[in-house]
Amino acid sequence: MRTTPARRPVGRSLATTTALLAGGGLLALGSALPASATSVDEPDSFTSAFTAELTPGAVVDADGEATGGDPDGSGTMELRINSDDEVVCYDITTQDVEPPYESPARTATHVHEAPQGRPGPPRLAFPNPEGEGSTRTSSGCLQGPFTTGIEGDDGEDTGASFSLAEIEADPAAFFGDTHTASAVPGAVRGQLVQVPVGGADTGAGGVADDGAPTAALVGGAGLVAAGAVGAVLLRRRAVAQQG
Repeated sequence: MRTTPARRPVGRSLATTTALLAGGGLLALGSALPASATSVDEPDSFTSAFTAELTPGAVVDADGEATGGDPDGSGTMELRINSDDEVVCYDITTQDVEPPYESPARTATHVHEAPQGRPGPPRLAFPNPEGEGSTRTSSGCLQGPFTTGIEGDDGEDTGASFSLAEIEADPAAFFGDTHTASAVPGAVRGQLVQVPVGGADTGAGGVADDGAPTAALVGGAGLVAAGAVGAVLLRRRAVAQQG
């Protein structure tokens, strides 16, 4: 396992940061790209891929106590990483998670560094899912350096000096989530799980030699099957056609 230097959340202590994520008095934010993360085209190849099943039952507050999140919400976060170029491509879908989004970070949809059942600071901030009806989506690619808008006493952002290779080294130490005004500690959350890398056109799933999508185990929740991979493909193609 790769050893990385310990970092303190920037402008605020870790305790204060997690308390802000769990408390009130926060600014409701839209889906603007985080500053200092550049929107880029999807690369030709990836070094790793990850998925997270986002559920309300996984959400905890600053003390590590379960909050229940948004009881009607669910979602998925699919990440494809090229750690050589510090590029992360994301496909995030939420179901029955209602805005407004709310977080002290620049956006309310993140990858945080913390194991299951524990709070932790955000390392990546993504545009919030948007759309009509109960299903909302967010897709694209970002290239570091990454910032989150959360600063600590050392003057650095919680994304400063963060490398995507840290996720590759220990994916279980990171989780995805999104925060809303009615569920500020988190509406839905899920730990990252590594899945096969299938290339730029296969979403989060792999492709076997015969062209059939492979299934990847997602914690204890079940399998990411061919249908999930197809949904990612269709979503990304639809976005490309609209652009």
